[in-house]
Amino acid sequence: MNAGSYLLYQLLHYDVEELQVVVHCFGEDAYVFDKTIKIVTKYKGNKTSESVLYDLWQRGMKGYIIYDVAKKGTPPDTGFAPSTGWGMIVVSSPKVSNYDEWETQVNASRIIMNCPDETDVKAMCAWMKRGLDKDKQAGYWKKVEKHMEKVGPIPRHIFDEGSYNDRMGAVDDALLAIKDTDAGKYFTLGGEEKKWYSEYPCHKLVKIVRERKVGDAEVFLNAPICADIEFRIADRLAKEMKAKDLLLLILRSHGALISHLLEQLGLRAFMYGELVSALVEELKELPPPSPSKPQDSVLKVNHQGYPTRTVGLAGLQGGVERTPMEYGVLYIPAVQNFPLVDGFFFVDSPRKTLVGLQMTTAGAHHTIPSTVRLFIERMAEYFNGWEELSRDMSWEIIYIQHENSTMITNWQRCGPANTENLTDDEKEIVAFWNGNVHEYQFVLTTDFVNKIREK
Repeated sequence: MNAGSYLLYQLLHYDVEELQVVVHCFGEDAYVFDKTIKIVTKYKGNKTSESVLYDLWQRGMKGYIIYDVAKKGTPPDTGFAPSTGWGMIVVSSPKVSNYDEWETQVNASRIIMNCPDETDVKAMCAWMKRGLDKDKQAGYWKKVEKHMEKVGPIPRHIFDEGSYNDRMGAVDDALLAIKDTDAGKYFTLGGEEKKWYSEYPCHKLVKIVRERKVGDAEVFLNAPICADIEFRIADRLAKEMKAKDLLLLILRSHGALISHLLEQLGLRAFMYGELVSALVEELKELPPPSPSKPQDSVLKVNHQGYPTRTVGLAGLQGGVERTPMEYGVLYIPAVQNFPLVDGFFFVDSPRKTLVGLQMTTAGAHHTIPSTVRLFIERMAEYFNGWEELSRDMSWEIIYIQHENSTMITNWQRCGPANTENLTDDEKEIVAFWNGNVHEYQFVLTTDFVNKIREK
């Protein structure tokens, strides 16, 4: 979202008695809006602009300066704004050299903005196509939504087909350029503590996420710009990184990043044979309700049952083509809010088993019958002959947690503790859950990573 244009709009509509002048700067170009006479004048060169602003200040006019740092980076002079009576904001990417000297000299406060989200983009579409009938508006939004799913909610790349195609090519090139040492560029802190990679291909794959630290200090995180790119980044990193490095990256995460890394990279950790062999030894079974008996995970018996490749499950909008179910494949939904699990795979021996993987930082992750029913319906929509395939299939749910999470300690039930008010269909699902599902917990700890590193 163009923050500078938004601020300009707001300031131009501000009470003229309180604010007579608004200045919008782009590098050495300054547009001076005199609200008292409703005239805008363009000035070129910082010295000329400073002289004009000083003259306005001497005449007793109050103003506000919006300084947009140009793409190549033209930081403002520390004395650009009049010393009193005027406000100033510098709008920049997180590249520190764009603003650090000015920020220090004038003791400026930092404001970190998130990227626009789906709601923002939908509002833009509604405004841009406000004169069209509802069907045409809906058709335009559907096209923009598809673009946004692939390249993220970046206005300059999603409204025009040509710009979108160019961006898709740039995204593909950036993904191919990923190396095993690049993980920090996609899931790390930015600002002074880490370099902002605006000059590198990876900036086409990430967005800024605002977060507050202890003491209300603001920092920004680099995070994948959309779910589809997040999936593709994680796939590339998993192929390039060694198991121990993947685990270290997850372990060192904190704050908002823990859930991101657990979900995207933690899933792919199950594709490393050495890791799975060590992991199953650390699995803790969550005791099932009676009369079910404790049972070792199928992975403890069949060490070769882990997946060796990933397949993304697309959204169901417009329908999907059913495919044969495959063993040795890690299925990862490439859509938000997939029911019940974050990913799953199938093991054929010693018993036919669906292994669901749920990444969580919470101390409880109970589910409800409608979620289980929806998951079963999704399986039938994705896989040929699911009803026959799933007959006599055992289910295992593995809850993967970061050592800084609130620990799960008990069986995670389906439905409320008191099932008296459930319908017959819901009671049937609860009975299935209690009788056919086995639950396990794995906690990623420093000790576990150290054991992997020693091997």
